[in-house]
Amino acid sequence: MPVDVRWATAADASALAVMLCAMAAHYRQPPLDHERALSAARKWLGEESPAYPHFALAFVEDEVSGLASVAIAHPGVDLERLLFLKDLFVRDQVRGAGVGRALIDFLADHCLSHGIGRIDLTTEDWNEGALRFYARLGAERHGQKIFLRFSGDALTVLKPGA
Repeated sequence: MPVDVRWATAADASALAVMLCAMAAHYRQPPLDHERALSAARKWLGEESPAYPHFALAFVEDEVSGLASVAIAHPGVDLERLLFLKDLFVRDQVRGAGVGRALIDFLADHCLSHGIGRIDLTTEDWNEGALRFYARLGAERHGQKIFLRFSGDALTVLKPGA
């Protein structure tokens, strides 16, 4: 089954909204209102810098089937940019059909053609399917870092003047 992967543009807002809603349902989050997701997708795809695309979408037979949400970070100690893969999600009905692999291949090709030295990502320690998938592709577990987060009250406390 051929998979078409491309960077999302403003014209793909509806497809991105479909994926955001499917992702929320898959991860057992409260249902995401499609109109709210569409509004967010339009904003993100319309306002973000075209130099740093943030969403790759995969289509199977013209139906949106997968999503990769990424950010490109600039130099660290090795002076190479990196692509951080925030989310990789494939709809249930096409899991195991090569959509995830097509998204990773697309990102790898982007990295190689744009001088980006690596792809970094995280996944939940309980997500055995994702861990097996990434291991099959050659990803290495990199135990040197601990994932931390500022959100909610902790983020508010950091606000100047708080």
